[in-house]
Amino acid sequence: MLLATDLDGTFLAGDPESRLKLYQLISAHPDIQLAFVTGRGLESVIPLLSDPTIPEPDYIICDVGCTVVHGESRQAVQPIQGSIDALWPGAQTIEAALESMEGLQRQEVPQERRVSYFCERSAVTDELVAIGESLNCDVLFSAGKYLDFLPRGVNKGRTLIQLVEHLGIDPELVMVAGDTLNDLSMYQQGFKGVCVGESERELLEQTEHQARIYHAERPGCGGILEAFEHFGFLGHAGIEAEVPDNVKSGKSDLVMVYHRLPYEEVVENGELIRRRPKSPNGIIPTLLSFFAGGTSGAWVAWSIDDPEQGPFQTHTDVDTSRYEKLVAARVPLSKSDVDIFYKKFSKEAFWPTLHTFWERASFRDEHWQVFLKVNRLFAERAAQEAAENAVVWIHDYNLWMVPAYLRELRPDVTIAFFHHTYFPSADVFNVLPWRRDIIGSLLHCDYIGFHIPRQAENFVDVARGVTPLEVTEKQSCAPRYLTYGCAVGLDEMSTEIKVNDRRIGLGAHPVGLDLNRVKSALANTDIQARMESLREELSGTRMVLSVERLDFTKGIIEKLDAYERMLTEHPELLGKVTLLMVCVPAAEGMTIYEELQSQIEQTVGRINGRFSRVGWTPLQFFFRSLPFEELVAYYAMADVMWITPLRDGLNLVAKEYVATQGLTDGSGVLVLSEFAGAAAELRGAILANPHHPQELADTCYYALAMSRSEARDRLSEAYEIVCRYDIALWGQEFVDAVTHRRDQRLQPVTALPGCAVA
Repeated sequence: MLLATDLDGTFLAGDPESRLKLYQLISAHPDIQLAFVTGRGLESVIPLLSDPTIPEPDYIICDVGCTVVHGESRQAVQPIQGSIDALWPGAQTIEAALESMEGLQRQEVPQERRVSYFCERSAVTDELVAIGESLNCDVLFSAGKYLDFLPRGVNKGRTLIQLVEHLGIDPELVMVAGDTLNDLSMYQQGFKGVCVGESERELLEQTEHQARIYHAERPGCGGILEAFEHFGFLGHAGIEAEVPDNVKSGKSDLVMVYHRLPYEEVVENGELIRRRPKSPNGIIPTLLSFFAGGTSGAWVAWSIDDPEQGPFQTHTDVDTSRYEKLVAARVPLSKSDVDIFYKKFSKEAFWPTLHTFWERASFRDEHWQVFLKVNRLFAERAAQEAAENAVVWIHDYNLWMVPAYLRELRPDVTIAFFHHTYFPSADVFNVLPWRRDIIGSLLHCDYIGFHIPRQAENFVDVARGVTPLEVTEKQSCAPRYLTYGCAVGLDEMSTEIKVNDRRIGLGAHPVGLDLNRVKSALANTDIQARMESLREELSGTRMVLSVERLDFTKGIIEKLDAYERMLTEHPELLGKVTLLMVCVPAAEGMTIYEELQSQIEQTVGRINGRFSRVGWTPLQFFFRSLPFEELVAYYAMADVMWITPLRDGLNLVAKEYVATQGLTDGSGVLVLSEFAGAAAELRGAILANPHHPQELADTCYYALAMSRSEARDRLSEAYEIVCRYDIALWGQEFVDAVTHRRDQRLQPVTALPGCAVA
């Protein structure tokens, strides 16, 4: 069958349950073709296509029948469109003909082959109608204020019947749906039809005695479902046989959806065993802490489904002694799925684009399909774990599509999303071929958090290019964040946007540091001994420290070139300073970084070959991962911490250095890229533009030459921020914001259980 439906008041209306049921029915039933038939212009329909929960139409008839396109490609359906175009004199011709007419105000809405005005009835004179007739146009006046000039004889119904004849569809298999008098022409073509509940009185009167027109009781999608049953389009089994069973709610009040498990899985002696991470970052312990108070929870993450390890176990305990009611809900993925979803697609398509290196990105549709498959599996698992009205907290770009799938499965849950990675401006993000799908999914969240205001505002700009939105709340960024002091600064940020009837909260939440982790490392006797040995090794030599992963976003080559420039311009530093660079290798199988590694090694060799002296090496390069505790020893001994990524969401290494120096009463200087998120937060750092070689060299030299008193003052500013805005506060502030959003959704107001951060 073909369902030809109006949008506003019809296909986009009705209670959430009816909308979900109809949309699922259409998506699940391959024999149902869908046509949007609307007065909107095509540009106004396109935002709907970005919502993954709304079925994609096979055809779109818009501009009250003046435009007809294929739903997927949005290219004209010929020869129907050509015949309409032949009747249209052109907007400029009509505007020129009406230039002398008074009382007309042009409607500022997207439209084609149609010219619309606001006016009073008195403005619709015989002269105006005569102008329309002379231009071969129909002149329509409706609702006491709308005036339309349309090609003669073109309307929704006329174009729809042309489409049906063009496609060779049996008219008996067509059902039309609408709710206003503007839809009347669809009911005049002999099709079966439904006037949904709460339709305009005039439409009901005009169709009252038509036997093939059903007047439904329920509004919107509910009325369309009634008509399906009334006309028997789905046979004797009816709708219930076609709609997937609803997902039953689980037991978890809080569901954490993360790309990695809160423990490590390793194979030893052919057996899969679990163990605590050797060196967990501060995020995972903090997220786990929300379950410490006995909160019923689930941690959704992927795990390799290897038949050699026996039957896959979906649910496993995390740590029953500390998190009594927390289970790990594992999503089974094949090694191939993981390889494409994480190592290839996420890192080769999304990672470069997010960090503004779109020219390095590789976009493959077959990889996108795997990405969708994995995200749907995550959503299905989260939907099954979540209790009624639970909070589901999703993490980072690997899981962009989970919100849309989850909203479709569980409309009751509160969806929160934290974007750990940098979120770029619209001109960069829009390079992604699937940007509409991604943004459409994220707009199903109740709350979205980013590290800094600039990233949140970038999201708003990107979303504004996908769908009409209204910024309903804003707040000043000062004094919490730098405003005009760095490249990622901002003076004001949006904290709530409204899209259709949904309000989405936005927030800036820079991830904090676990200070106890640094304190514990400094108290370690082995680390104290390592610090002492470093003092002896560095006697008479200033140390510049660089710690980063092997990645083109980190600006490693640019930093090495700047170091070479500094030594060239300041020969007095020879023999007195050394750059110690720790470069953490990429994960196994990440072949995209092999060329970069070779370039780095060649550059290191060139610099050492040029400047080395007996007893002094200008550059020490460690291409390996060092335990966190050992890094703390280097942090404590470094005179300058040189962190200059070309683009970075935040950069916790900068905070680790500041914390270590502050806890040891040091006077180290942080030189930080102004394109790192931390630059908007850490006052006291020397900011540098990593794209400017001379500035990179000059700021590093300035840090080395800085007086101890200035260095201490700068460090004190940064240390205060690191101490105050730690990882615990990060987690609590985010959950508080989500709780506020959930309270707005639910009545009576309830609190999110287990919010205490350990």
